[in-house]
Amino acid sequence: MTTPFKLRSGSSPFKQNLSPKAAADKAERDQEAAMSEWGKYKKRTAQQKNCEPGYDYDHAQGKCVPASQNRSNNSRSGSVQNRYGY
Repeated sequence: MTTPFKLRSGSSPFKQNLSPKAAADKAERDQEAAMSEWGKYKKRTAQQKNCEPGYDYDHAQGKCVPASQNRSNNSRSGSVQNRYGY
């Protein structure tokens, strides 16, 4: 298998190079977002859809899509949240 990019050494090839303070701040923001009412709703409904391995539930499209596709299309506008009433 060939990769179109050069893998970096370390635990994750996609890890951001953040300072310790920035990494801690980001972890705190990510945890807050995951534990918000919208985050809990997304997790709950995604688990109920029971997508096959390698697929995630896309709340914008309302169906299971490849994880790589779903994770590249994150909208910050809030349009999907508004559609679900959050």
